[in-house]
Amino acid sequence: MNKLFQPQRRTVLKRIVQYSALGLFALLSPFVGSLVQSTQAQTNAKVINLAYQSSGDIVKASKIVEPRFKALGVTVNWVGPFAAGPQLIEALNAGKVDIGSVGETPPIFSQATIPGAPQFVYIAGRTPTDGTNQGIVVKANSPIKTVADLKGKKIAFQVGSNAQYLLAKALQEVGLQISDIQIVALTPTQARDAFLQGQADAWVGGDPLLAVVQSTNTTPIRILRNAAGINTLGGFYLGRRSFVTQNPALVQVFLEEAETAGEFAEKNPTIIANELAPDLKLDVSIVEKVVRRSAYRLRRLTPAIIAQQQSVADFYFAQKAIPRKVDIKQAILPTLQYQAITPDNIK
Repeated sequence: MNKLFQPQRRTVLKRIVQYSALGLFALLSPFVGSLVQSTQAQTNAKVINLAYQSSGDIVKASKIVEPRFKALGVTVNWVGPFAAGPQLIEALNAGKVDIGSVGETPPIFSQATIPGAPQFVYIAGRTPTDGTNQGIVVKANSPIKTVADLKGKKIAFQVGSNAQYLLAKALQEVGLQISDIQIVALTPTQARDAFLQGQADAWVGGDPLLAVVQSTNTTPIRILRNAAGINTLGGFYLGRRSFVTQNPALVQVFLEEAETAGEFAEKNPTIIANELAPDLKLDVSIVEKVVRRSAYRLRRLTPAIIAQQQSVADFYFAQKAIPRKVDIKQAILPTLQYQAITPDNIK
């Protein structure tokens, strides 16, 4: 993809020229001079630690952010792969990660279990998929025919991830709760393996693991319920609070390029599949299936999205899945700070 992103590099050069012109204008304008000085002060990190999960990351695969940060004198350090969102947030809370992407559930569980203001803040939303990239899965010959039949059964999934949200909401649709099933708490890969090896009656998983299982004839499967109409938030980009507040210009650069990469991915799934396949160590045809049923664009954090995330947190509390009620706004920045970090290309 590097050649296809040559226009992006030209954009970088144009911006450098623009910044040079701004510097010249600053000699003539005290106000603009103060603005430039403020921006330089906000870009004080020399390294940015970006997290990625084992499910793949198009920003990492495309290498789109490296030129922008190099021009600013900042080194990009990719940290991972993390098995899932809960593990990524753990590293973020420990100060090992500056920015990372997770589903709707991990930040809620983290906030519910760690007292005080969270170490992370929400910096952007992710657009939701149509739900076909995630599902509650049983073997094709299983006597389990409906979600209601899961009562009392062993179900393998990553606790504290969006897999739990899909399962909990699907169970609620048929009058059941998580307490009505036997939880087999494992990482996504371990959960898939436990299911395939007969150690669990069902598995709640998503791409790329789901696409791999669907593409093999070794173990035919059925999907009892996918995430259509349930996985509506799409997830979020999170940032380490101190890093975001001290380096708003760097956060804005990252989000701008992540949105550019997302737009490119949705328009060019075959190219992106070829970029991701080496990282995922999967056949390109499987990865293209994953890309085509994924969503990569970003969303601004509106009051409506924040309210939706609060409703998810309230749902978990009502289900007694988390030990205390969570106030999402504790992980939300002031409006002026969002104006500083949110680029114009995110709608």
